[in-house]
Amino acid sequence: MNSIDQMIDQAISPISKASAAVIFAKIPVLGHDVPFIILWLLAAGVVTTFYFGFINLRLFKTSFDLLQGKFQKADRQGEISNWQALSTSLSATVGLGNIAGVAVAISVGGPGATFWMILTGFLGMTTKFTECALGVKYRRVKDTGEVSGGPMYYIADIFAARGWAMVGKVLAVFFALCCIGGAFGGGNMFQANQTYQMYIRVMGEGSFFADKGWLFGILLAGLTGAVIIGGLKNIAQVCGKIFPAMAIFYVAACLFILANNFSAIPGAIETIFAEAFAPTAIAGGLLGAIIAGVQRALFSNEAGIGSAAITHAAVKSDSHIAQGLIAMLNPFIDTVIICTMTALVIVTTGVYAGGQGMQGVELTAKAFATAGEWTIYLLGIAVFLFAYSTLIGWYYLGERAFTYLCGDGAKKIVAFKSVYCLFVVIGCAASLSSVIDFTDSLFFAMAIPNIIVLYMALPELKKDLNEYLAKIKQK
Repeated sequence: MNSIDQMIDQAISPISKASAAVIFAKIPVLGHDVPFIILWLLAAGVVTTFYFGFINLRLFKTSFDLLQGKFQKADRQGEISNWQALSTSLSATVGLGNIAGVAVAISVGGPGATFWMILTGFLGMTTKFTECALGVKYRRVKDTGEVSGGPMYYIADIFAARGWAMVGKVLAVFFALCCIGGAFGGGNMFQANQTYQMYIRVMGEGSFFADKGWLFGILLAGLTGAVIIGGLKNIAQVCGKIFPAMAIFYVAACLFILANNFSAIPGAIETIFAEAFAPTAIAGGLLGAIIAGVQRALFSNEAGIGSAAITHAAVKSDSHIAQGLIAMLNPFIDTVIICTMTALVIVTTGVYAGGQGMQGVELTAKAFATAGEWTIYLLGIAVFLFAYSTLIGWYYLGERAFTYLCGDGAKKIVAFKSVYCLFVVIGCAASLSSVIDFTDSLFFAMAIPNIIVLYMALPELKKDLNEYLAKIKQK
């Protein structure tokens, strides 16, 4: 770490530790210390799933129908299509956590964590429905057709409707500030840093960029800037193309690894289910497996954080309920499909058993290497695509939070774009662990005001849902 990194790290360290102590405060549960924020997010999934009568299962097909435009008018108000909204929100959520984070869950909680990860993904679908439906319902549409929406708006409006306008305004500003911090940290610097580290891992310490993180960062910032300079429509168009490409590429790579270990698949699935309810010693007991799986799913699909509501608010939609149902597919694709593919590769290859001391992408890389050392290049491409899509997706989330606070003047937005790209370079060139920890705290702090409002809005959304379902049944 150079002296500048060290000075910044030391300066932010007290703030980072204080914020983490609050946001990630742990409470004892059956002999395990569980972060309260995990229970907070999980509870939202459980409550909304039961409250809406398991719409994540009974309306699953309807979600796909709506994604294709069924039951919707052709002249819908908004800026981007259903697919572009879903792809952009998925681009922001599907990141390195789907590759490295799943490996951490299995190394900590054992193969059984996979089952709890999938279950939490299903629960998160209804949380995502709730926040994205509200995002569309309370959005602002200008005469120009430009749309702004998300938790900042529905937090303020829902509190104001109950006579607590000042409380709502304060919480909305708090959410926006946290969203900006999360965009610069987990959505930007962390992704850039891990992309650079993966480059070194693939190309070696003697490669051209190995001692030129700043230059690698400039190139990555250039690629990011080339997309975000065109605004939401350009971002949505790129995400609409890059997300399916990277998802198909990664799933195909995983299927290739699984094909090379085809005979081990039945045993791996049996192990996952067996250890989900009776984990081995390495899993730290049943609760250890549950915590690891639940935490990975929540961190990956961001259900309850409120980020996806910002993107889905801009969609061309004639019904907030329809858009909420489409948004349910986000946790399904992110967690149930992509995270599960990573988990199957790790469990099927058996590397978790002999990989003590390995966590994150290192363990995933070891699993890929069972099919040949050259597969590190496949993983390297996947890491780049996942990180790059997250950089693009989170820019828009940060920009919307910024304009909520500061206005949407052209000069202000250009300044925000410039600073965002600068932080890509910083992420590659620096080792600012305390800064990343601080922004992670801000990221999860978004869930506090967001989920409070989700609970407040449940009755009105249930009424809206029932009316919408009755309406489409007549078509």
